[in-house]
Amino acid sequence: MSIWGKIVGGAAGFAFGGPIGALAGALAGHAVDVVAESAMGATPAEPDQAGDTDRQATKRIAFTIAVIVLGAKLAKADGVVERAEVAAFKDVFRIPPDEMRNVGRLFDRARGESAGFEPYARQIAGMFHRRSKVLEELLDGLFHIAKADGVVNENELEYLRRVAELFGFDEDDFARIRTAHLGPDEADPYRVLGVTREMSDAAIKAAYRKLVRECHPDKLIAKGMPKEFIDLANDKLAAINGAHERVVKDRARRRA
Repeated sequence: MSIWGKIVGGAAGFAFGGPIGALAGALAGHAVDVVAESAMGATPAEPDQAGDTDRQATKRIAFTIAVIVLGAKLAKADGVVERAEVAAFKDVFRIPPDEMRNVGRLFDRARGESAGFEPYARQIAGMFHRRSKVLEELLDGLFHIAKADGVVNENELEYLRRVAELFGFDEDDFARIRTAHLGPDEADPYRVLGVTREMSDAAIKAAYRKLVRECHPDKLIAKGMPKEFIDLANDKLAAINGAHERVVKDRARRRA
């Protein structure tokens, strides 16, 4: 069974409770088993052993549900759910045609409920290290949804900023992530890499290599990002590589 099928087929609540497990359990029509260490506010360390399959499976399913829920609530942050925003969600994440209906049910349920987004953001944050690159990938997906209708309004930006804060990212982190989504012409490549123009070439290259290692899809998957989100991770890596190329060209031009 694919990860999408597990979400609504009974496996989604097998190892975590909190708002994410409750939503998945309600959708599947069964009671959810609560595990204390996965509940909201827990901060387990990211596993470093390949055999930690149960915990990894839990994190991947929770990550996927969090993307659906937070994406649904973002889509109505400006008071109107645009078709383009819903389509963007479906485009970014590899959802098989036979699972589209199930994912749509969860999306619609999350969008229609009165509960806010913060409990969901807090719970998923508790399953990863603060400022985890996996959480940054989730933010990237939310930015993609926000941009789908051509305008990221103030309500959407405030929503994204608050999610970033709950994930442990500071204002500089948020500025860097936001800049990466402004487009190749407007984005400051130095900010995308998290470096400054005053840093040496060697320091910038070291920061770039570290970012590439941390954001490589294989490493993110090992830390709990589902493989179904590989396109999003590849887009992020391409943006990092593109920013570095622009920095190299900019510094060469300044020295010429």
